[in-house]
Amino acid sequence: MKKVIFSEQAPAAIGPYSQAIEVNNLLFLSGQTPADPKTGNLVEGGIKEQTKQVFENIKCVLSAAGLTTDHIVKTTVFLADMSLFAEMNEVYASYFKGDFPARSAFAAKGLPKGALVEIECIASRF
Repeated sequence: MKKVIFSEQAPAAIGPYSQAIEVNNLLFLSGQTPADPKTGNLVEGGIKEQTKQVFENIKCVLSAAGLTTDHIVKTTVFLADMSLFAEMNEVYASYFKGDFPARSAFAAKGLPKGALVEIECIASRF
């Protein structure tokens, strides 16, 4: 059974997609950008501030499903430029304790609203 997950604490979708979909105990989160949920605008600052906001948005969507970052099993990180990888990675690591999820990371030309980072993930109800 497919269930749509929505959090008012995370930015609303800017297109025809859901924040997350749950199927068979797996939660598929759409890519989260560093948008402030209240304004819809990107947060001020560089890659560290943007990565932090992305994870705060991810946490809100996970929470709406009764999950936490501990349930994330896979992430895909899209960066405006791979030169941002090390700084993004510092913030990224702080959102996990213990084992890290599987991950892919690559540069993507033109992220939504000119963001420096976007992260999508898959979480599981183990």
